[in-house]
Amino acid sequence: MARFSVDRIMGTEKYDKKSVIHKSMHPMLLLVIVVVLCAACTYIIPAGTYQRVEDQTIGRELIVPGSFEYTVRTPATPMKLLMSLTLGLQNAADIIFFLLITGGMFAVINGNGALNIGMATILKKLKGKEVLMVPLCMIFFGLGSAFLGCFEEYLAFVPLFLACCVTVGLDSLVAVGIIFIAATVGYAGPITNSFTLGTAQQIAGLDVFSGMSFRIGVFAVLEVISIAYVTWYAVMVRRNPQFSGCYEYDREYNAGKRFDLDNIPTLTLRQGLSIVTFAAGMVLAAIGVIVFGFYVDELAAVFLAIGVIGGLAGGLRPGEICKHFINGCRDMVLPVIMIGLANAAVILLKDGNVLDTMLFTLGSLIVKLPSGFAAFGMFVAHEIINVAVPSGSAQAALTMPLMVPLAERMGVSGQTAVLAYHLGDAFTNVYAPTGGEILAALAICRVPFSKWLKFLTPLFILWWVTSFIILMAATMTGF
Repeated sequence: MARFSVDRIMGTEKYDKKSVIHKSMHPMLLLVIVVVLCAACTYIIPAGTYQRVEDQTIGRELIVPGSFEYTVRTPATPMKLLMSLTLGLQNAADIIFFLLITGGMFAVINGNGALNIGMATILKKLKGKEVLMVPLCMIFFGLGSAFLGCFEEYLAFVPLFLACCVTVGLDSLVAVGIIFIAATVGYAGPITNSFTLGTAQQIAGLDVFSGMSFRIGVFAVLEVISIAYVTWYAVMVRRNPQFSGCYEYDREYNAGKRFDLDNIPTLTLRQGLSIVTFAAGMVLAAIGVIVFGFYVDELAAVFLAIGVIGGLAGGLRPGEICKHFINGCRDMVLPVIMIGLANAAVILLKDGNVLDTMLFTLGSLIVKLPSGFAAFGMFVAHEIINVAVPSGSAQAALTMPLMVPLAERMGVSGQTAVLAYHLGDAFTNVYAPTGGEILAALAICRVPFSKWLKFLTPLFILWWVTSFIILMAATMTGF
């Protein structure tokens, strides 16, 4: 079967490659700089530690409130700095291998062109209304994060949505935004996300997933705001392509990734079976997370089964399944290296005994706030900590044992403290340079981080203003 691809280039204008390539910094280099800066912080920030105890319920060590004390500096040596990448990769091994399996699964399912043909067919049916793709897909990705805690695995969708966006006259910023802005909203307004919300509520002594109706409202408000912003930007780019913040980059790198909507092959029975297998597997994964508490290992097993069954149903021979799986894993090398570097920064701060000092300092500042602003102060503290500790569950174990007693002292409920946590755990995931997933997505699209920041900053401000209003309402109503 002929592969469904097109190498046609948009337009005929020539661009000087140096003007595009040499003005941008490779996202991996950006993370390397962050890692070096974190190492430098271990020489500047005073060292301090909290005592910790093992919590058998969540399987993590939790800090003991009131146990902070300054200690002898343990700055990062040059050898420790060089070792931090391999230590970061080991620290994120579960996520990294899960991503490799996810990438392999997507490559197998699309080994017969099923996903490409399916998406191209949908785009053709949306002719004249292509911008509708933005809200529809953002709702899908947002709900996936709100219910299932999906984030890193969405990286596998980036090449497909990049092709969709450039095909209909949108840009790569819209492609990344559709996926990861929506995913961020899902984390800010979680509904049954056991990875972050479940962990935080357990530490706070609350019933898991309690307060759901309020959080559904939070998710809906943030989703509407985010969809409106990305859709507005998409409309502006459709009207005037040069409005795009990455116009030159897309012409240089992504023009040949468009689908040829005039020559879409008919979807065969085998390809249809691949898509049905994929959809059924995703439903099974959702049920597993919500009902049976599936985590990374169980989800990896489900995705592996989707790839094998979907590949066989799609008419691929066992050897072809192996070939596509390896190719999918190869495409995930950059994302997993980025995640390893992000974890390297965390390890340097933690082993340098400055992470606890940062947390202690932020907690001391929150105590000085008026009680009505305590929840928003917690939100800001979590946003800052989230830059250094992007992992939501790790951040919950680090911060919630302090924030819950602090909230009680200042007249704020434990539920509102958790609300401040999951709002603060979300937004800097896609705004700070330690967000390995967003840097990997931008690298796939060949878009500089600076262009992404320019695109995202107005929405980021809207998120903060909305969070302030939400947290004030939660405090006043005693949520």
